Amino acid sequence: MKKVVFFLGILTVFFSSCKTRQYHRNNKQIEKAANKSNPNFTDFTTLTYIQAFKTVAIEEMNTYGIPASITLAQGIIESGSGNSSLAKYANNHFGIKCTSDWRGKAYYKDDDKSNDCFRVYKDARESYKDHSEFLKRKRYSALFELDKNDYVNWAKGLKQAGYATNPRYPDMLINTIEKYQLHQYDQPESETDKIKREDRVFTEINANIPKETKKFTPVETPPSKQVINTTDPNYTVQKGDTLYNISKRYNMTVEELKTLNNLTDGGIKIGQKLVVVK
Repeated sequence: MKKVVFFLGILTVFFSSCKTRQYHRNNKQIEKAANKSNPNFTDFTTLTYIQAFKTVAIEEMNTYGIPASITLAQGIIESGSGNSSLAKYANNHFGIKCTSDWRGKAYYKDDDKSNDCFRVYKDARESYKDHSEFLKRKRYSALFELDKNDYVNWAKGLKQAGYATNPRYPDMLINTIEKYQLHQYDQPESETDKIKREDRVFTEINANIPKETKKFTPVETPPSKQVINTTDPNYTVQKGDTLYNISKRYNMTVEELKTLNNLTDGGIKIGQKLVVVK
C-alpha cells in the first residue's frame, strides 16, 4: 500500500510539473506577442493611467450605470495602475478568469490556486468592457439600482456582494477615488434616464441568470485549449469559433479539419456542421 501511495505521489508531481512547463511556454508566447505589438511599452503612473482609461470608464458608466470612479479605482488597485504582468501582457486589468464560455487566449499565474487561468484581451479597452459584463449578474444586481454617481455605496455594495474578500476593500476604493478625485468623472442622471437604464440593464441581467454558471465559474483551461474526446462525428460552429481553436479541441491540425470538411479556405459560419472525427 505504501508503495502505491508513493507511486501515485510521484505521478501527481510529474503531471503537475508537466502542466507548469506547459503554462510557462504558453505565457512566453503571450508575452512575446505583447512585446511585438507594443515594443515601446512604458510604465504608467497612476495619473497617466487615469488619463488613458477615463474615457472608456465614462462610456461604460453611461451605458450601464457603474460609476466611472469605481471602475477606474478597481483598475488602479487590481492592475497596479496598468503595470502588473497580467495587465501588461494579457491586457487584463481586473483579474477576470477564464470560464467555460471563454473563447480567447489564456495567461496563467498563481492566485487563488497555482496557475489560475486568466483571460487575454486584444486591448485594455476590451478588458474594461468585459468588467461591465462581469458585474451584470444576479449577485450584483442591487448595485444597479444606485445612482451612477454614488461611488460610496457602490464600494460598500461590491464588498457585501462578495466581489473581494479583503475587509478593507471598500475603504481602498473610496480612498483611491478621493485621493485622485476620480468622482469628477461620475455624472448624475435624471429620474427618467435612470429608469430607462435600469430597465435595460435588468433585462440583460435576467437573461444572464440561466447562463451564470457557464459565464462566471472559473475553469482550469479555456475551451480553446481543451482537447475533446468524442464519438460524435459532427460539431456545430458557435460564435467566436475558428478553425484553429476547433482543431485544437479535437486534437487535429487545421489542414486535417479542412480536408475532412472539403474546405478550400478558412471561412466558417455560425451553425455550420463540421466533421471532427477522423
